Amino acid sequence: MTDRPIDALDKAKGKKILVKLKNGEEITGTLKALDLHLNLWIDEAEIQRNENKVRLGTILVRGDTIVYASPVQV
Repeated sequence: MTDRPIDALDKAKGKKILVKLKNGEEITGTLKALDLHLNLWIDEAEIQRNENKVRLGTILVRGDTIVYASPVQV
């Protein structure tokens, strides 16, 4: 049976992910939880702004603002 894309993210809980937003920004952090709307709870979140990484801490990213979300290979 083929996994759905949401299943790949579900398996990535506790691991680092990359999230691309509709506004062009990218967030990285540790995925803690998600739901069927692709709302993501991310710990240790960081966003790249200009030349600096901005630490956001724990955030909730609304699913309708996401272009893609992917586990990161480290």
